[in-house]
Amino acid sequence: MGGQEYKTDKKKICIGLLAHVDAGKTTLAEGLLLTCGEIQRLGRVDHGDACLDNFALERERGITIFSKQARLSWKEMDITLLDTPGHVDFSAEMERTLQVLDYAVLVISGSDGVQGHVETLWRLLKQYQIPVFLFVNKMDQPGTNQESLLAELRGKLDGGCQAFGPDAEKAGDAYWEELALCSEALMEEYLETGELADISVAGAIARRHVFPCYFGSALHMKGLEELLDGIRRFALCPEYPEEFSARVYKISRDAAGNRLTHLKVTGGVLRVKMPVSNAGSAGAESEVWEEKVNQLRIYGGAQYEAVEAVEAGGICAVTGLDKTFGGQGLGREGRN
Repeated sequence: MGGQEYKTDKKKICIGLLAHVDAGKTTLAEGLLLTCGEIQRLGRVDHGDACLDNFALERERGITIFSKQARLSWKEMDITLLDTPGHVDFSAEMERTLQVLDYAVLVISGSDGVQGHVETLWRLLKQYQIPVFLFVNKMDQPGTNQESLLAELRGKLDGGCQAFGPDAEKAGDAYWEELALCSEALMEEYLETGELADISVAGAIARRHVFPCYFGSALHMKGLEELLDGIRRFALCPEYPEEFSARVYKISRDAAGNRLTHLKVTGGVLRVKMPVSNAGSAGAESEVWEEKVNQLRIYGGAQYEAVEAVEAGGICAVTGLDKTFGGQGLGREGRN
């Protein structure tokens, strides 16, 4: 996210899926899980069997209402995937999730183009300074045209929207020249060397100068491997401090009524039975408290794994914390 330093070793990143309703976001999430071997068949929202839309109301209405977590691995890259609501009625749930993302994948409907809510999402992504990959979905539908859609993305969102993937790179020099136009640093490198290093392109993406666009069909599993390969190639991992810190993004309750604090560990390690405090983010008139972690859960859809520790960069749900709220910083998070 904006202002952080990045490292380039084994990829371990948190990505959020965002979209206008009916763009096919949850179908994309299912397709990514299937591609990575996490599920054995493609579920669908309209069939009520999507892995991540597991609440009864979501299956009844056929839409995502609550942000969900899934874990997947792709070619030595570990991804925590957060599927967020696309319907404008539940945008507050989506916005709370933005504060813990390293990157976002914004899903655009190829048949509808840039709709009004997409522009709202784009402004929020800019506000939170989140680097963005775009997946233009439903390219199997009649009348979709990649060139005209790319022109629309550049006109309505940002001129840095650039087609990525093996097919785009076949254009050779024309592709690299167009990419170099997205930032002065890229242009200088291209003029000096005649090429662009992956790390330079990755840096431009992290600084929101370049927005890679992939085109495909989630329902027909087209373009998904290219998207995953692009994220593996061009996403950078934030550097985290050694002292414990965390950012709360959601409060919920499980089926048994246990209060769950959903958070991202942004420094150090969070362990079971470890005391945590709001001292770093408490204002002058706020109560400073300390509570002990009872259980750490890493969710994958409706199921979870109880673990003993979560390292920086990890997303988890915590039991035992009764005074937390969405947006709150824990540990050194929020300390000046």
